[in-house]
Amino acid sequence: MTDSERQLRCAVVGGAGAVGQMFTSLLTTAGTHVCTVDTAPHPDVSQNPAPHYLQGDITAPDGRLRTELSDVDVVLLAVPESVALRAVPVLADLVRPDALLVETLSVKSSFNEVVRRHAPAHQAVGLNPMFAPSLGLPGRAVAAVVHHHGPLAARLLELVRRGGGRVVAVDAAEHDRLAAASQALTHAAVLAFGSALAELGVDVDTLCAVAPPPHTVMLALLARISSGTPEVYWDVQAGNPLASEARSALAAGLQRLDGLTAPGSTSTAEADFAAELSRIRTALGGRLDDYAQLCTSLFARLPQPSRAPGGGSSC
Repeated sequence: MTDSERQLRCAVVGGAGAVGQMFTSLLTTAGTHVCTVDTAPHPDVSQNPAPHYLQGDITAPDGRLRTELSDVDVVLLAVPESVALRAVPVLADLVRPDALLVETLSVKSSFNEVVRRHAPAHQAVGLNPMFAPSLGLPGRAVAAVVHHHGPLAARLLELVRRGGGRVVAVDAAEHDRLAAASQALTHAAVLAFGSALAELGVDVDTLCAVAPPPHTVMLALLARISSGTPEVYWDVQAGNPLASEARSALAAGLQRLDGLTAPGSTSTAEADFAAELSRIRTALGGRLDDYAQLCTSLFARLPQPSRAPGGGSSC
């Protein structure tokens, strides 16, 4: 049996969380032996079918955990950035020299620096599922940063592809720029929309009744983000060093719009507004028509407001 055929032994650290469970399922389905590691107590077996579970701290492993980690092929870290960064020096001294270290962080540059400093001989890959794990892996994008190449790194990426993930290879710096634009900017726009909506103080039931499709979509995004885990969105905004730049660009865009439409604006303001729309369209490049058609399709599928008890309307 070749190295590419033998069963892998993997430790998924933070395996009790949503991201950890998703990768545990992927690896287990692919025939990999998975040990789930988490600081939380063992969950009910009906909630987590992983055959092997160890409670422990990856930054200060006890004897049982050290023994387990010393013999694995892959250590996948589905943990916060602070934990992942502290774990690298520990793992570098503990796992085999040919083992693969995997992180699932939303920011890659810091891990890239730490792994190059403390584990330069180990293969290392960063995976960032660009979606909530509850949506499922098939058909969805997974940004992949190969910190250190090697056969296990290539094998893991192939497992993600076979599991249905769309692997998008980028380097660490490019990943963080893209994450700032695709996640930090998007979430900031939705949260700013929600903050403004709260300031306006309109009646939400009446608003839902009259909401045009773009507003309905924004309300749905706002409900999803504001109902999510605050730590996830905090990490996106506070953890990425380029997020502040994205928010500044958003604020500047609002200022430009306000300047074009404010009372007493110049006689050329309407033409300037049209020019701004043209400039914005160019940002979509050759994808303009694709996304325009996607928007039409999404709007066509939006449910109509239903009638609420008492004769009012609800979204």
